[in-house]
Formats: sequence, structure tokens, C-alpha cells
Amino acid sequence: MSPNPSRPAALLLLGLAALLAGGCFTTRGPRKTERSSSVVAYLYPDQTNPLPPTSIPVLRLPLRVGIAFVPTGNAKSAGYYAADNGVSEQQKSVLLERVAAEFKGRDYIQSIELVSSTYLRAGGGFDNLNQVRSLLGVDVIALVAYDQVQFTNNNILSLSYWTIVGAYIFHGNQNDTQTLMEAAVYDIASRHLLFRAPGASRVEAGAAAVYVQQRLRADSAAGFDAATTELIANLKLQLESFRERAKNSPGEVKFEHKPGYKGGGGFGAFSAAALGLLLFSRFLALRRRT
Repeated sequence: MSPNPSRPAALLLLGLAALLAGGCFTTRGPRKTERSSSVVAYLYPDQTNPLPPTSIPVLRLPLRVGIAFVPTGNAKSAGYYAADNGVSEQQKSVLLERVAAEFKGRDYIQSIELVSSTYLRAGGGFDNLNQVRSLLGVDVIALVAYDQVQFTNNNILSLSYWTIVGAYIFHGNQNDTQTLMEAAVYDIASRHLLFRAPGASRVEAGAAAVYVQQRLRADSAAGFDAATTELIANLKLQLESFRERAKNSPGEVKFEHKPGYKGGGGFGAFSAAALGLLLFSRFLALRRRT
């Protein structure tokens, strides 16, 4: 008996009907997840164009430095996958420890205090920082903010099959995680921005749809880790630049020594050099008068 030419088509239709009975085929558009915090929003919650302070910062050496993530709101998400509320406290602690470890042991730094997020409140501003200063005894604080955006975009041939246990995809998604971090170092008493440094990273990875959320979490952590590495390198560069400015323009910042501090190096040397230049200029002025 000759085969029925309609039999393969019928089997295909039956198979498709069975699949549709258990789930459905679908393609999904791009999704975006963003989590961010802002130094400006924290320090100047009610100001659109904050004016810089006019007073000259006075740094008393050795410095007691605080470092903290500024408060953040909930992550913003567009698309199917929901975001978490940003970086966990454990992640923040690990990242801040990495930064602090790179600057401990310097002559002009007495201590580096990791400031818990529980001490800071959203929009708290300099009043909040003054409370931190009173409670923890820090003179200078490095405020760390971030902006991380994650895109999940199906490939052109991507096709997912949805069942009661979740989504399975036959071609991988392309996940793109972009992270920007910023550390702004402030003298709390004068409200003066001493210097700032950025750090950025980009992580690209693919994952089947059923693993997208796990992949995004892993990429988020990797993005922050890589951005922190760049942030540390840039902080070192900006610190050296600030030291040079302090040496060459002593009128921009004043240095004082706390009791017992000998000022064997670092900012102490620059302060002594600046004082020496001032005394020498006065000596020349007196000689000219005579």
C-alpha cells in the first residue's frame, strides 16, 4: 500500500497541537533592568543647582576617613524579569573593604571606617553626614554611588517554549551589563568636594531563558567587581593629583597637625613645604623693603 502523503503533515499538526496544549511558543522583546544611586540626590535633595562652598577646607592630619555607599531606592525594571533592590549589604561591605585596603597604612591616614548604610538616610544631606561625623569621628568621607543597567535581548532566531515549569529557549539570550561607579571624597566640616574618581565595566554573556535571572545576578556582581577595580586605580590617580594641587596651590586647602602627629610624609610634607614657601616669600619681601 502506498504511503499517504498527508500523513506527515497530520503528524506535524498533532505535534504542534500537543505543544500548544502544554504551553506556547513565544518570542520576547528586549528587557532592561536598572539600579542606581546618586551623590547629588543624597547631598542636595531639594536643590537643582547646588552652589559650591566658599570656605577653605582645613584638613587635620592624620585624617580619619569614612567610606560608604549612598542610600538608594528600589531598582527600576522594564520587561519580564523583576530586579532586586540594588546591591546587598554583604556585597557593599566586600566592595568597600577592597577600596579601604588599598589606602590603609598611609602616613596621613589615621583610620578608615566602613560606614554602614544604617547610618545614612535617603536625602539626608550634610546634616546626615554631620551626624555620622559625630557618631564615628570621621573627618573626611568617600561617598560611593553607582548606576548599573542590564539589557536582555533575544537573538533574532531565539524562540522560547513556555510550560508550567518556566521558559525554555532554543537559542541563547544576549545579556549586557553596564556598570558605572563614582567615589566623591568630601571634607564634612567645610562641605568641600576634595576630589572624585569613576570606575566602569561592561559584562557580556549569554544564557538560556530558564537561567537568565541567575546569569543577570552573576553578571551584576561581576560588573561591580570590575568597576571597583577601575575605581580604585582612578582614586589613586586622583589622590596624587590632589596632593600636587595642595602642594602647588596652598590657598585651596589648609593643613593642620593633630597633637602628636609628626607629619613625616604625605600631606604633612606638602603642608610644611607650603609653610616654608610662605615664610621665604615674607623674608624676601622684608629684604626688599630694607
